[in-house]
Amino acid sequence: MSLSTREHGGKQVRIEDGFWNGYTKLVRETVIPYQWDALNDKIPGAEPSFAIRNFRIASGLEEGEFGGLVFQDSDLAKWLEAVGYSLASHPDAELERIADDVIELIAKAQHENGYLNTYFTIKEPDKAWTNLHEAHELYCAGHMMEAAVAYYEATGKRKLLDVMCKFADHIDSVFGREAGKLRGYDGHQEIELALVKLHRVTGEERYLKLAQFFIDERGQQPNFFVEECKRRGGYNHWAKKELPIPTVEQLSYNQAHKPVREQETAIGHSVRAVYMYTAMADLARLTGDKELLAACRRLWDNTTKKQMYITGGIGSTHHGEAFTFDYDLPNDTVYAETCASIGLIFFARRMLQIEAKSEYADVLERALYNNVIGSMSLDGKRYFYVNPLEVWPKASEKNPGRHHVKAVRQKWFGCSCCPPNVARLLSSLNDYIYTAAAEDNTVYAHLFIGSEAKFDLAAGQVSLKQESRLPWEGYARFELTGVPGGAFSLALRIPSWCRGKAAMMINGSPAEYDAVDGYAVATRAWAQGDVVEWRPELAAELIAARPDIRANAGKAAIQRGPLVYCLEETDNGSPMASLSIVRTAKLDSRFDEGLCGGAVVIEADGCADDRASWPEDASYRPLAEEKAAEPVRLKAVPYYLWGNREEGEMTVWIRTAAQ
Repeated sequence: MSLSTREHGGKQVRIEDGFWNGYTKLVRETVIPYQWDALNDKIPGAEPSFAIRNFRIASGLEEGEFGGLVFQDSDLAKWLEAVGYSLASHPDAELERIADDVIELIAKAQHENGYLNTYFTIKEPDKAWTNLHEAHELYCAGHMMEAAVAYYEATGKRKLLDVMCKFADHIDSVFGREAGKLRGYDGHQEIELALVKLHRVTGEERYLKLAQFFIDERGQQPNFFVEECKRRGGYNHWAKKELPIPTVEQLSYNQAHKPVREQETAIGHSVRAVYMYTAMADLARLTGDKELLAACRRLWDNTTKKQMYITGGIGSTHHGEAFTFDYDLPNDTVYAETCASIGLIFFARRMLQIEAKSEYADVLERALYNNVIGSMSLDGKRYFYVNPLEVWPKASEKNPGRHHVKAVRQKWFGCSCCPPNVARLLSSLNDYIYTAAAEDNTVYAHLFIGSEAKFDLAAGQVSLKQESRLPWEGYARFELTGVPGGAFSLALRIPSWCRGKAAMMINGSPAEYDAVDGYAVATRAWAQGDVVEWRPELAAELIAARPDIRANAGKAAIQRGPLVYCLEETDNGSPMASLSIVRTAKLDSRFDEGLCGGAVVIEADGCADDRASWPEDASYRPLAEEKAAEPVRLKAVPYYLWGNREEGEMTVWIRTAAQ
């Protein structure tokens, strides 16, 4: 396999896209080096990571105390995974050398029996596997397994893969239903989906069965976490003291309150939930488990149709970084952690591998273009952990209930799971554009991202080149550069944002297609050089929220194609809450070369509540004394760009006015 491509399941994809090349280049040239400095505690004024230092201490190369949080190893693992994906598309001898040195360091920290975790090696060597509820041992192991797979597939080097196979073998010897083994699972799901990846590259069935054990055992009664906590006498890792034994109901935070097949609503810590749903979908696909698939569909529906923000964010409260209940989606105290949207993208991709339904790709696209890339500054050196839909900087600074909502991106975090997660997702974006149903002889295009791709179908190999003008124009062009002898189908997603208005041209002539589960399917015996043009209508529109979403009552959001828009104080003044948009206003779109390297902005008629007539010493007055609102011209920018200019207020949802 050429190192210039990524290959999974008979699919090779290389991105060449006007919009996304900037991000993949940024990750390669800035983000990965910047995060390497952060992992080595070399960013002035940033929270220290301790990650590399911990491994040096655990491997005996330094003396000292463990630094950071109990799951600090995972930051390095995600960085290594991003490096693997980057090397697969852009070989870099120096970066590979750095990664090889890090892998040697990791190998030195591994115990003879395969165990690997710097926290327990350094700080509590006699407490391994005694606090699965809180200590993230299997979570860290899972992230390192994912890194090992990515690095092996990119370079062919087995060092880290062998280290992690040895660790997986150790884990398999510790956990299971056999006598003498722990019938447990991790407090933070991750190992489950990682073991599936390890199974894929090694062919080792034990790894798949171990992933299935962790999924099947979760939430069974008597509850493992309750019994484990009793064995610790209630000692809590985070509080550093004894606390009451958790009830089964409280374990909904870890999605361990009932068996996964019985769960119907997204509940608890949002990242843990979607990582688990991802593994459930993997297992449903690989084992044919219909009951597990039914649970995935239920949980998908609840997550995306009742508990998801318009930006693709999930997790509405900072208390536990968690889901709350259906339609509880506050804009100003929101959490919407970056990692949660990335996990939702993982889940969407796995569901697409099971069944090509456009709703999965619609959500994937929404989270990618808004929450994920919006979490990182344009220079790749600052990040949002929380992704709000409304920001008032003074409230973020002075209101304790909003301290988690930042008005500016941060250099790094004490818990810095999100930045390397962004890096690994963007470095592996090739994997999300297409799927191929080999036996059905169908190639599905889920995302419109410029790329070159090859697919192995039952009919033979298909090669194509996609050119895309998204997100600014609704146009994509597919050229068949290699075709088999027999017929096959090309299925192009009909995006939800085009409202069913899309046209297909084949070799310059209008073409009919079959609409199947949200895809435009064209089947024929294709010839090399055939060109398919796809034109989903892309227009700016006002979006309403259902009345149950109380935070958005009487408000609208602006959306154009895959992008959600927002108002910023720098363009529209303050207070943002005084602004309204005319419900019938024409939304004028224009490309602004001067906005953060160039982007489409949207302008519309609105109005602003009168402020000038208010006396300084009055907070309230009769409504009858209110003067008419003044007309203003509103300017909206893509949500992913907010916070890249001046610090100030921001809002996605805008009050509406009749005229």
